[in-house]
Parts: sequence; C-alpha cells; structure tokens
Amino acid sequence: MVMWVFGYGSLIWKPDFSYDDRLAGFVKGYRRVFYQGSTDHRGTPEFPGRTVTLETAEGEICWGMAYKITKEEDQEVALTYLEVREKQYDQKAYVDLFTEPSASSPAISGVLVYIGSPDKKLNENYLGPASVEEIASQIAHAEGPSGPNRDYLFQLEKALGLLGCEDKHVSDIAKEVRRILSEDEVTIS
Repeated sequence: MVMWVFGYGSLIWKPDFSYDDRLAGFVKGYRRVFYQGSTDHRGTPEFPGRTVTLETAEGEICWGMAYKITKEEDQEVALTYLEVREKQYDQKAYVDLFTEPSASSPAISGVLVYIGSPDKKLNENYLGPASVEEIASQIAHAEGPSGPNRDYLFQLEKALGLLGCEDKHVSDIAKEVRRILSEDEVTIS
C-alpha cells in the first residue's frame, strides 16, 4: 500500500527520507502558523524557537509538498525517522491533498500530516498566537542544534516562493525578522 506524507514546514525543502515521487499541493481548512515551540531543533528549552504548525481555519488553505513512499521498507524507515523528527508534534492526521484551487475532489486522500495541537496538556511546546513583532523577535534570536531559527523561516519563505504560493503570515514575519536583524547590525556597529 502506498503512503503519502504532507510537509508544510521544513519537510518541503528537506524531507531526509527516501520517496518515489513528490507533489506540490494544499490542504483545505487549515492555515500555517508559527505557534509551535522548538526546543530540540531551532531553539533550546531555555529559549525556544518557533516552527510552524497547522491551525484549523475554515475557508483557508495551506500549500506544501506531499511525498509518495511505495516500498514497505522505505515507509517503515520514513515513519521511524519522522516520529523522532516530529516528536514535538502531538497529533497525526490524515488529510485530503488538492493540487488545483478549483478542484472539488482531492488529488490524493489519506495523506499523513503531523500537527502540534494547542492543547498544552498534550503539547507542552505549543506557544500559541503572538503579535508578528513578538514572533519575529523570538525567531530572530533563537538558535538550536539544527541552526538559527531565522534560517528555518527564510528557507520556508524561499521554498513557498519556489512553489509559487504566498503565505502572508510567513512573509510578514520574515519581513519583520529582516528589520530586527538590520537594527541589530546597526546597534553592534
């Protein structure tokens, strides 16, 4: 049986598992938000970074990349890897993937996606909503074992651009992080 995995954050540009095919597409009823704390990749327990999760939002869509994994052995390896990589995300869902905005039926059904829920009892790393300025400040200054949090943001912005989709939440935060970084450079000089 074929398995599909949908990535809406770093999985778009860095899946790090074997796959047979990939397909740009979107899920309906969700939006991408920088509400998930990262204490293991883009931040630390003392100063968490922020990564994206999905939030239910009627009428919204979230673009990303779906990966097709056919071989059973590759599926097992991918799932084992993803369980570690996505360990701070407490929910798995199976969603419909669309590739055409006007389509009424999905291109693929049953696509696996990892989500960090807002339930603080189940997801201790959920940071929740904050102003663009607060999120940007945290991202501009957080760093973890996988590197600076701002690199994650800028790579996501670039990957979405390559897919031809704009995400206002991502672009607004990226713009503010660039402003903060330019101010930081002036202050250091």
